[in-house]
Amino acid sequence: MGLWFFSKERPASVKLIVGLGNPGDAYAGTRHNMGFDVVDRLGLMLGVKVKKVKFGARFGEASCGQDKFILLKPWAFMNRSGQAVATAVGFYRLELSALLVVADDMALAPGRIRLRGAGSAGGHNGLADIIGRLKSDRFARLRVGIGPSNLPDSADYVLSRPSMAERVLLDEAVGRAAEAALCWVSDGIETAMNRFNSSGSDGKDQGSP
Repeated sequence: MGLWFFSKERPASVKLIVGLGNPGDAYAGTRHNMGFDVVDRLGLMLGVKVKKVKFGARFGEASCGQDKFILLKPWAFMNRSGQAVATAVGFYRLELSALLVVADDMALAPGRIRLRGAGSAGGHNGLADIIGRLKSDRFARLRVGIGPSNLPDSADYVLSRPSMAERVLLDEAVGRAAEAALCWVSDGIETAMNRFNSSGSDGKDQGSP
């Protein structure tokens, strides 16, 4: 079997794609589980089951051409997502430029997606915990819009399931987000941002709780 350094092709990279959500059937299909949905969609597209137990997460390994990447769903509640991510980053000795985190976002309309190369948690508890564990916010994030809360308590909103009409928009967004994640793997954050960021958004790096 040949090794990459005997070829004119570029060497394989290793990257980590993390989808945020809450574990268990009670939370499946809720707005707060958009990150899980995107990682599951990637698994379907690539024929990879994200079911191995590793790093306190559900885990799968995938490849796309020369690119190798890890699909990860932290198997803890949202505000404790950071430990699994930090453990995986340390295990693979990854630079933070090799990390993409996918999360829901109330500041974007349902169906919109937005990539950023770095930034604050914007009020998202999962992102906040990851930033705290990594002691840095210099990693890419891909936000999937779920729209603003129409309930007095935003926690009730994100932990509830969308209407049928919203679900259609969210499913389309999950597909685009999966494609954007693959573009990030193969072509980098700038190309992915230029190709997939939704038009008409305010451009601010905000997030949901």
